[in-house]
Amino acid sequence: MSDRIKAFLEFWTGHFTLWVILFGLLAYRFPGPVFSLKGYLDHFFALTMFGIGAALRPADFVNIARSPGAVAVGSAAQYTIMPFSAWAIARILRLPDELAIGLVLTGAAPGAMASNVVSFLAKADTAYSVSLTTVSTLLCPVLTPLLVLKLAGAEMDVEYWQMFLKLLLTVIGPLLAGFGLRVLFPRQVEWVQPAFPALSALFIVFICSLVIAMNREALASTTLLVLAVCLALNLSGMTLGYGAGRVFRMPVSRRRTLSIEVGMQNAGLGVVLGQNFDDLRDALSSMQRISRWKIADAGEIDADVAYMVNFRFRLDMSQLPRPMQIGAVGSAGWSLVLARNQRLVPEAAR
Repeated sequence: MSDRIKAFLEFWTGHFTLWVILFGLLAYRFPGPVFSLKGYLDHFFALTMFGIGAALRPADFVNIARSPGAVAVGSAAQYTIMPFSAWAIARILRLPDELAIGLVLTGAAPGAMASNVVSFLAKADTAYSVSLTTVSTLLCPVLTPLLVLKLAGAEMDVEYWQMFLKLLLTVIGPLLAGFGLRVLFPRQVEWVQPAFPALSALFIVFICSLVIAMNREALASTTLLVLAVCLALNLSGMTLGYGAGRVFRMPVSRRRTLSIEVGMQNAGLGVVLGQNFDDLRDALSSMQRISRWKIADAGEIDADVAYMVNFRFRLDMSQLPRPMQIGAVGSAGWSLVLARNQRLVPEAAR
């Protein structure tokens, strides 16, 4: 690789914070082009993790295998520091219920997969970062609903196998493939290795721009209070995460990793778990149209295959007006739950 190309890649990587701000502003002003690339997000992320895997050394994984206690400490820090920090911030600032639940849900979500990329760019312990992301995602179906229920009084379901499959396809699989490529062809990989940090920086720019484009309307109506509590939660997570690494006498690279892993949560999962309708009319209208729901395009349905549909509705009493909540608590008549498992009958076949 020529020196001129290396210089350009180093310039791009060294100023990636500037590119995040610049392209974020462009995505807010012109969301269409960025939003059109949403379908390629997982592919791009898998490619980035492939590059990170090719940049790792066997010694990185050996060090993780020799210190399982560090993974246990990091996982415990993830599911204690952020959830309880969110709970404390909500109590101190006396946040409205809906904001408090959202904040606790954000804190109780597993580590963000993008944290692996940030750890790589920050010259932290990337293998440790991947280990923490994997463990926290596997623990998420049990710990996230439990923490949200205990700290915020809200219930939710988590799709375990869907999360695990995505983790396998976008993080673990590509990373191991890249690592295997380096073991088999070390000289060839060494020649293109300067491109991997630049690719990682490009991914961070892309994902930040995509999030801004997808949430343009919500960002326009975001209050200073929401921005302040989110900033406070992230800063507390990163600060206390680094402090936890220092208490357990971890090397600086792992302290950085723990700071990033604790402070960066899987907000996308939190959005999905906390999804609500804008008002009662929209919710009831959606439920009334259940026989007209579009689940898949007709061309994707195989006439020779039997498909099953699982769905569940539940009345969230915490969203009721306060006077109604008082009367609803302890009353079995308000426990409205509907769960169905039925065969999918395409409309064209009726």
